[in-house]
Amino acid sequence: MKRLFLVFSFIFLLSSCDNSSTNSNLRLYVFDCGSIKFQDISNFGLSNNATQVRELFVPCYLIEHKKGRLLWDAGLPLDIVGKGVITVRPGIEQLYKVSLLEQLQSLAVHPDEIDFIAMSHMHSDHVGAAERFTQSTLLIQEEEFEAAFTNVSNFPVFDISNYQELENNKRVTLTGNFDVFGDGSVIIISAPGHTPGHQVLLLRLKNYGPILLSGDLYHFVKSRELQAIPAFNTDAEKTLESMKKIEKIINTEEATLWIEHNLELAKSLNLAPAYYD
Repeated sequence: MKRLFLVFSFIFLLSSCDNSSTNSNLRLYVFDCGSIKFQDISNFGLSNNATQVRELFVPCYLIEHKKGRLLWDAGLPLDIVGKGVITVRPGIEQLYKVSLLEQLQSLAVHPDEIDFIAMSHMHSDHVGAAERFTQSTLLIQEEEFEAAFTNVSNFPVFDISNYQELENNKRVTLTGNFDVFGDGSVIIISAPGHTPGHQVLLLRLKNYGPILLSGDLYHFVKSRELQAIPAFNTDAEKTLESMKKIEKIINTEEATLWIEHNLELAKSLNLAPAYYD
């Protein structure tokens, strides 16, 4: 029965992502919300010889739709902005030059004008500015909410002090895939494993074509090639299932996968106030 349910869910997802659901008014803005540098990447399920990459980009994204705005991921903590290179602990450094809030100002967008906020997951490098969006409706998987807010003591990967105010936001608690604006152009896809309620975002842009924002399904290009599973993922088996699910969607929809932390990709992108449509 469970297998049959998954099959029907996948068919429904594909039908909701049909080309006819492309939204001509959809815009995607990309923001630089910091970077993280590691000396040792073995915790990511990779040997240190697997790749020479040690620095990860930390993005935030604004999606503008005729029915509203969605902020996807909220970057590194705002308290490190403008302080230069910060040593989080030996072997890990962070840098955040211009805050997301200041970058939004370049678009004349105030946090209160963001209708929805959704994080791929609740790790600290994805929720840094989240508490500034108290008027936004939070879109979060039920399992993620329970782990990050209700049962946080059982999940040391979460630090509730980074996002506690979000508990008071209006909230849509998700139990799977979710069509944000109801027309198939912006779809949250459940992809658990990295965290209990990890999710990715599928956008159907008219000119660029479909894009899938990876969250932390993969951290490095080599992670995707090897299907490497970080040691700190909450469920290795579910991670592999999510990888297979997302790869199938990418192939079926002919979507471009943006590995969010890929610094090389980030250097090739047009950052806000430029946009993709």
